[in-house]
Amino acid sequence: MAILSRNKGIFSRDFLVPNIGLLASILLVWIFFVTVVNPRVREVEITQRLAAAGQAADKNKAAQRSIYIIIKDPEQAVEIALWVWATIILTYKLIEVGRERSLLKHDFIGVRQGERIIPEDALDRYKQMKEAVEATPRWQERLLPDFLLAALHRFQATSSVQDAASAVKERAELVADNLDSELSLIRYIAWAIPAVGFIGTVRGIGDALTHAEEAIKGDLSGVISALGLAFNSTLVALILSMVLMYMLHMLQSRQEALILELQNYCREKLVHIMRVPLREADSTGA
Repeated sequence: MAILSRNKGIFSRDFLVPNIGLLASILLVWIFFVTVVNPRVREVEITQRLAAAGQAADKNKAAQRSIYIIIKDPEQAVEIALWVWATIILTYKLIEVGRERSLLKHDFIGVRQGERIIPEDALDRYKQMKEAVEATPRWQERLLPDFLLAALHRFQATSSVQDAASAVKERAELVADNLDSELSLIRYIAWAIPAVGFIGTVRGIGDALTHAEEAIKGDLSGVISALGLAFNSTLVALILSMVLMYMLHMLQSRQEALILELQNYCREKLVHIMRVPLREADSTGA
């Protein structure tokens, strides 16, 4: 069960994906800025200087606000790197949800029409399913086999259909709590992106104040550049945060739907065909 993995070591996917994702996001953003953003920024700045000097043929084009100017500062680079990092983690978790849902098409119980499972059969079915899961790598550490095994084990131990249903519900609650806790890193990133934007705002305003004397003398270029950092860093941060929170909402919705589908599968394919023989009920009453 990869979503609720028992392997939490440094070589588990739950550890490797976030850390490799962080390194990949830093590398990708660095390459993007070096090869795309910085050269375009230099071109725009040269065009703007020529326009200011009256030497540009198209002053209106030079005066247009370029997206590369908006994202050129270090704060925006950090914000984009954080967003890419979160996107990598979200994509991995969405893929895991898809893999879990693909198992819903498989019939793990394998009972014939009209056949029922009684407590005496539950242990044998438990062993057969566990051997099948261990022999099939793509079933290992998955939620659905774990839910079914838990229900069979509880039914064999207690001879109670209600207890088997409770075992499925307990597993579902445990998985829901675990999935929610695993999203804490993404929630932190969603908070950190605006925080970096506000840091850029503070730095930009501080830089603008250092150019106050130049502004008094009529040179506003330094103040305008500093205020550009102040506003652009917050603008980029807020846009990225909005997109990230929407992606997080979509992931949570799919995870919640997955848990409901797993519970429905267990009820329809297993719990509903469990029966306790009447003779056992009579002997218990005696």
